[in-house]
Amino acid sequence: MLLLQSRGLEIHNPIKAEHYLKHIGYYRLSAYMYPLLKIPKKRHIYKEGASFDKVMTLYRFDKKFRLLLFNEIEKIRSTIVNVASDFIGDPFWMTNASNFIDQAKFTRTMSLIDSELRHTREDFIIHFRNTYCDPYPPAWILAEILPLGVMTNIYSNLKNNRIKKLISQTFGLHVIPFESWLTIITVTRNSCCHHSRVWNKVYSIRATLPNRMTRPWITLPTDLLRIYFTLCVIKYFIDIISPNNDMLDKLHALFSDFPEIDKNALGFPEGWESEPLWQ
Repeated sequence: MLLLQSRGLEIHNPIKAEHYLKHIGYYRLSAYMYPLLKIPKKRHIYKEGASFDKVMTLYRFDKKFRLLLFNEIEKIRSTIVNVASDFIGDPFWMTNASNFIDQAKFTRTMSLIDSELRHTREDFIIHFRNTYCDPYPPAWILAEILPLGVMTNIYSNLKNNRIKKLISQTFGLHVIPFESWLTIITVTRNSCCHHSRVWNKVYSIRATLPNRMTRPWITLPTDLLRIYFTLCVIKYFIDIISPNNDMLDKLHALFSDFPEIDKNALGFPEGWESEPLWQ
């Protein structure tokens, strides 16, 4: 506490600040302290006006922003499974090795599926076990308990390219950009699940962009490694799954609750609300 103050961080309520540092942890909060440092940051001297209150504001915003992202991402995976199930005509296609190219990858996927089934307490899984004798539930039931990362691996390992094309075309994309977009959404979902910072974060995976878009998309110069781009990808998918969604309203409400948040740190370009995607 005294060290932070000696470096120029204003702490108006030391007792409350000590409580947060103890229960949230210095390491987690330090991610929100770092942007408040003067350059060169290795000197660990804070900018004028930097305060612990600002650190907590960034922390609280990021927490609510991650929840918003997570809830929207969860709506995407079922559509992938439903399209594949209709095309293949086999409710158990997801656990059938003949549908996949890389058998080693399929084996790893099955291990993940087995693990999820062992640990889940969902009523619909318990009902399935008590009612049917099949070793695995149908694909649309499995999809409800599998992480999006597992679903992405299942998609990439599909043997039948017609199915992969059909799924990607459902979202107005070719296979390669679709798989790329699924990957960056999965990375973001993992950040949300593990309570990792998404505010002011620069990601390491650059998405593949389609040559052309048939649906409303963004036109302004956008940093592909910032969370705003991933947010646009999520919105693009959600607009197809749920055309009358309220994702923009949720964003407006969040930014209204945190007016001091700099959208530039999230990668939002000036005039983003006028983009075709957000109309």
